[in-house]
Amino acid sequence: MTGTRRIMDIAELLARQGPLGMRAIARNLGIPAGTTHRLLHELEAERVVERTESGDWVLSSRLLHISGVQLSRIRLPVLVRPFLERVALETRETAFFAIPSGEEIVYLDMVHTDMQVQLNVELGARRPMHCTGLGKAMLANLAPARQQVVLSRRDLPAFTPQTITDPILLSRELDRIRLAGYATDHEEIIPGVHCIAVPLLNHTRRAVGAISIAGTSPKSDGERFEALVDLMREIGVEVSSRLGYVATATEP
Repeated sequence: MTGTRRIMDIAELLARQGPLGMRAIARNLGIPAGTTHRLLHELEAERVVERTESGDWVLSSRLLHISGVQLSRIRLPVLVRPFLERVALETRETAFFAIPSGEEIVYLDMVHTDMQVQLNVELGARRPMHCTGLGKAMLANLAPARQQVVLSRRDLPAFTPQTITDPILLSRELDRIRLAGYATDHEEIIPGVHCIAVPLLNHTRRAVGAISIAGTSPKSDGERFEALVDLMREIGVEVSSRLGYVATATEP
């Protein structure tokens, strides 16, 4: 294993697991303790890593700044567009992209398929977070304070009999979404429309957007449903990784 490879492995390990001692890093990567010690001090000299008060090693603010500069150059809609086209083609359903805005979502892009039934949303349109797959996927992965703004409301509007209007039930749904890595909408805002949505996460592990597929076909347990979920989660992780997100080994 080259020195460059070992350096990259150390950086990725710290990104995934956070503060670690030198011996823990060596053990995780199978690198001799002496070599690990040398590499860490070389990285420290370049301000790539730094030590906490307890003596553990973490990625430095300099590296995060460099990452932030790169991420600021990415135009999210341009990044997302090829993935929308891919999921629309593979699922033959309409694909949507939206971002969070206060307690609502804003639609920024969509891709139709050749299916007869086309779902249309005007770009720039806003919808509540609590009753859309896109909104719930994002809401489950926003900062707790932002979630609480929605959950503290006692007047969550119902658009269909399936809309979740109870904040306690919505909170449980968000916990499930966060663990599963995807959200569903079974006629919660439009009768007859079902969708699967995944969040787009940045380097802080917070949602900056979401992608969904939607159509009139019900989406429930079964081989096709599982295949759709797997595809959407794969797409979500791939886009998120380009935004600086690093998945952990325990995530779906």
